[in-house]
Amino acid sequence: MDSLFNPSDEQIAAEAPLAARMRPRSLAGFAGQHEIVGPGTVLRAAIERRELFSMIFWGPPGSGKTTLARAIAGETDARLEQLSAVSSGTADVRAAIKAAREARGLSSRRTVLFIDEIHRFNKAQQDALLPAIEDAVVYLIGATTENPYFEVNSALLSRCQLYRFAPLADADVADLVRRALDDRERGLGDLGLTLADGALGFLTSVAHGDARVALNALETAVRSRGLRAGSGAAVITVDDLKDAAQKKPLTYDRQDAHYDTVSAFIKSMRGSDPNAVEYYLAAMLAGGEDPKFIARRIIIFASEDVGNADPRALEVAVAAARAVEFVGLPECRINLSQAALYMALAPKSNAAYKAVDAAMAEVEQRGNEPPPPHLRDSNYRGAKDLGHGKGYRYPHAFGGWVEQQYLPDALLGATFFVAQRGVELELTRRLDELKRRSDGSSPDGAGDAEGPPHDSAGES
Repeated sequence: MDSLFNPSDEQIAAEAPLAARMRPRSLAGFAGQHEIVGPGTVLRAAIERRELFSMIFWGPPGSGKTTLARAIAGETDARLEQLSAVSSGTADVRAAIKAAREARGLSSRRTVLFIDEIHRFNKAQQDALLPAIEDAVVYLIGATTENPYFEVNSALLSRCQLYRFAPLADADVADLVRRALDDRERGLGDLGLTLADGALGFLTSVAHGDARVALNALETAVRSRGLRAGSGAAVITVDDLKDAAQKKPLTYDRQDAHYDTVSAFIKSMRGSDPNAVEYYLAAMLAGGEDPKFIARRIIIFASEDVGNADPRALEVAVAAARAVEFVGLPECRINLSQAALYMALAPKSNAAYKAVDAAMAEVEQRGNEPPPPHLRDSNYRGAKDLGHGKGYRYPHAFGGWVEQQYLPDALLGATFFVAQRGVELELTRRLDELKRRSDGSSPDGAGDAEGPPHDSAGES
C-alpha cells in the first residue's frame, strides 16, 4: 500500500507542503468529481467491490487526479508504483512492471501503476506498457492535463477507461480549506487560525478550481506572518492572501485549448455574441495563439457565415489580416477585435458556403458535365466549325440580362444557391427585376448580341 496512506510516514511530515499533507487517506475524504466517483457511479461501485481496471484521468491541475489514483490503490489494497513521465523513461517502466510481476507471483497482490503527465511519454514508452496491461500485470492509471486523444496512443487509450476531470467547484475548494484549518495532525489546526470576512471567498475565486492553489496561498500567508503553534489565535485577512496567492496560470495547451477556444470563438461570432467573441479572442491572445491564425479564421468566417449578407465583411477581414502583418502584437489585437466584432454584428448567411459545397458534391458524384455549345470558347481556329459560341446572347446588349441556358443539359433546373438575408437578398431581387423587365430582344437591333471575342481563359 502506498505510504501516503500512513499518517506517520515521512512523506506526510510537517515539512511537506500543506497540499501534499492534506491528501485524503481514503475515498471518503475525496473532494469533487462527483460524476466520476460519487455515490452510485460505476467507478465508485467498482472500487467498493475492490475491482481494478486501467484508466486515464484527464483534467486540469489540482482537480484530484493523483489523489484519486492513490485512493483507489488504498481502497483496493493494491500496491502503488508511481512514476512521473517528466523524469522517467522506458527503463523505469520496465522496472516497475518487473516489480509488479514479482509481487503477483509471491503474494498475488495486484499493482496500480500510476504515471503522472503520461502525455509526455513518447510512442515507444507508451507501447512498453501494453503487454503488462493486457496480462493484468499492472493496472494503469495515467494522469494528463492534455487531451489524450492527441497525446496518448490509440492502442493504449483503447485499453483504458477515460475519465475527464472538471475543475473543483468553489464549494469543494472551500471544504478543503476548512479541513486544512481544522486538522491538527496534518493541517493548520494547532495554530488556532480563523479567516477574516471575505478571505475564504477570495481563496476559492483565486483557485479557479485548483485546490493546490488555494492551499498553497493559505500556507504561504501563514508562513509570511511567522505563525507557529502556541503563538495564539490569529486572523488571516484578504490582504494576507493577496500577497501570497499565485497568479492563476493560463491553461492554454497547444491542442485541447487551441481547438476548443477557436471553436468557441467562431461559434460566438456565428451566434452574434460580441462579448463572448471578445473573451475568446482575449483567451487566445493571452495563451500565445498566433494572431495570423486568428486572422485567417476571421477571413474564412467572413465568407462562410456572413457571405453576401454583408459583402463588406470579407473586406474588413482581409484588411485586418493585412494589419496584423504590418502592425504585429500587441497593437494588432485592436485590429483583430474590430474585425471579430464586425463579424459578430453583421447579418449572417451561409449561402455561399452551401452553394459551393452543393455544386462540388454534384461534380464529385456525377463528374463534370460539358457546358452547352453556345458558352464554349470560340476564339481558336476551328472552334466555330464545331459550333462553339453559336447562338450566344451577350447580356449587355439586352439591358443586363437575357434568357438563355447556362447550366449543362444534364443539370437544367438545378439549384445550388439560395439567397438568405441581407445584401444578397437585395441583389437577388434586383436580378429578378431584370428578368421581369427583359423581353429577350436587343434594344438597338443587337449588332453585338453575341458579345466580344475575348471570353476564353487564354485571352486577356
